[in-house]
Amino acid sequence: MTVALLALALAAAPANAALGPTLPRVKAALVARHGEAQRARAERGVDQMAASWRASDGDARAFAAFAEANFVSDPAALDATFARFEEALEQLDGHFLEVNRFLARHAVLELGPTLPVDPILAGVDAGAHLTDDLFDSKLAFAALLNFPLTTLAERLEKGERWTRREWAEARLLGRRGALGGASDGGLSQRTPATVKQAIARAYAGSQAYVADYNLHMHHVLGEGGERLFPKGLRLLSHWNLRDEIKASYALPGGLARQRVIAKAMERIVTQAIPRAAVNDPRVDWNPFTNVVRPAPAGEIEGGEKPLARLDPSREPDTRYAWLLANFEAVRTADAFCPTAPTFIARKFEIDREMPEARVVALLESVVGSPLVPRVAQVIAKRLGRPLEPHDVWYAGFRPRSRHAEADLDAMTRARYPTAEAYAKDVPRLLEALGFPPEKARFVAGHIVVEPARGSGHALQAARRGDDPHLRTRVGAEGMDYKGYNIAVHEMGHCVEQVFSLYEVDHTLLSGVPNSAFTEALAMVLQARDLELLGLGKPDAEAERLLSLDDFWATYEIAGVALVDIGVWHWLYQNPKATPAALRQAVVRIAREVWNRYYAPVLGARDVLLLAIYSHMIEEPLYLPDYPLGHLIAAQIEEQVRKAGALGPEFERMARYGSVAPDLWMENATGEPVSAGALLRAAEAALAKEP
Repeated sequence: MTVALLALALAAAPANAALGPTLPRVKAALVARHGEAQRARAERGVDQMAASWRASDGDARAFAAFAEANFVSDPAALDATFARFEEALEQLDGHFLEVNRFLARHAVLELGPTLPVDPILAGVDAGAHLTDDLFDSKLAFAALLNFPLTTLAERLEKGERWTRREWAEARLLGRRGALGGASDGGLSQRTPATVKQAIARAYAGSQAYVADYNLHMHHVLGEGGERLFPKGLRLLSHWNLRDEIKASYALPGGLARQRVIAKAMERIVTQAIPRAAVNDPRVDWNPFTNVVRPAPAGEIEGGEKPLARLDPSREPDTRYAWLLANFEAVRTADAFCPTAPTFIARKFEIDREMPEARVVALLESVVGSPLVPRVAQVIAKRLGRPLEPHDVWYAGFRPRSRHAEADLDAMTRARYPTAEAYAKDVPRLLEALGFPPEKARFVAGHIVVEPARGSGHALQAARRGDDPHLRTRVGAEGMDYKGYNIAVHEMGHCVEQVFSLYEVDHTLLSGVPNSAFTEALAMVLQARDLELLGLGKPDAEAERLLSLDDFWATYEIAGVALVDIGVWHWLYQNPKATPAALRQAVVRIAREVWNRYYAPVLGARDVLLLAIYSHMIEEPLYLPDYPLGHLIAAQIEEQVRKAGALGPEFERMARYGSVAPDLWMENATGEPVSAGALLRAAEAALAKEP
């Protein structure tokens, strides 16, 4: 622990010892005043207050006076108090989120060249001091005194029997999101503003690094030095690189392109990539030989002059320096979260409300499924060759594999020359997905579409009166298919966010149980992107192949998630690691996961592709939400097929709000979260394989 962190921890130490003799007297006084029926509430509330009370909040007499003045027992007054908190927190959450979104806009949106001040603005968390203010003003103590602070075990065991109001009360103290911050447990923890600001700065720095990590593919050469990619093709790592592998299955000579990209990915993971090869269209790079040289004048895009000098040195472990910076930042919150004293625990027990062991078991049920080699055989047969490592991203099952990427690009660029053009089309898109016209107009009216500097994302709103923001990349020639596909995915997030904010019965329950659920709902819309382009709905055979595609995609991303989890455990075991040591650990963990679950079916050992995902660098421990999202999406799709309509089912599910994951899923589909629907669909699809 650093000296600064130790000082913070000592300053934050609860005054429990000094309060100890006072607590029984305070509890007895409250029971005497409010009646025996209030004993359980009074004793719980006093203990909850004491757990966060510091010497700076006052002495034992001040503690007792506050408890006696602020304990509420009258049901009507308690209802009114709860309503005050709910409306106040909605406004605080919502407005601070809006301010942060505005401050970061130049860093994350394509609004022209960035300035040195832009990443600094993006690193400001306007609400970082809010938790401090709530405790210093003692408003947080009023909440702790009167409403329950629940554990994950309680929510999982008792939540099925709770009323909606009881669930909202549980979220009052254990809320997550804009005000609660990233995995800090809301008012259940008293994380200082200095810690939150440090986390925000680290996140912003890593996100800026990732958002501008492009390869100019005309200058990424084949093994023999040949140019395989057209001029002007700029691909962001990892999203666009991965998607180019997927798109290349439909291209003549696509295999050679895929091998180039896979090799480039490996160089990025090992940080052997020359830093001159990143983001510079004046540099030719052969990822097989790892040689860089100035590009000939006739091959340089944009009229730029050739390089006079070139630095051939490799990227100096920058990728892992940013991952380490995020680790060091979030770890400073550990001292203030006794119920979840590691970031890993907070991500699973607070953010996901799913124990890590259960999530890992779900992932392993997919990567270790006996269906994997059977699906691999089908892919090899369709390709007419043995599988290679990059075939972990095989996309030939999807209907889009029938269409050349260039043709899809032409369609989307013509239809969406700007972000505004996509925004105008959102009502029609939603109607095509089965939402009634009036509902489609309502939802579209609450979605703001903007051009992303990076690959794209959706940013929620946290108060009614504000709107979710959909960001996707729009090139100078318009929105290409990759950008469009991402836009449909992000639209799914935004539609969920509109329903789960504007139609939920308690704003404290706004949202969905965790990120995997909003990912799942976004995937359900994204799977229909070609239908929305007017290329027809999938027939029975296409539906069968889509089931195989969903299974294979889950197989791929589940391994990525296992690597992410493994890396974070290594970080906690090696908190003083250097970027170089972290790089070596990531390489080792990625190889181990690959060799166990992927080498037997993809024909090569020690492959590093599972470590390429940029989320690992910019969004700590987010990756497990993607395979969970695939499992949940399969369950939702199964339910939609039963119901026969997407729009109404999507709305019904999304408006249920942020309750426990299994409770949400049982309301949505009648079953808890499981891999069952995904595996059933894949098994049925294989049974019909010719």
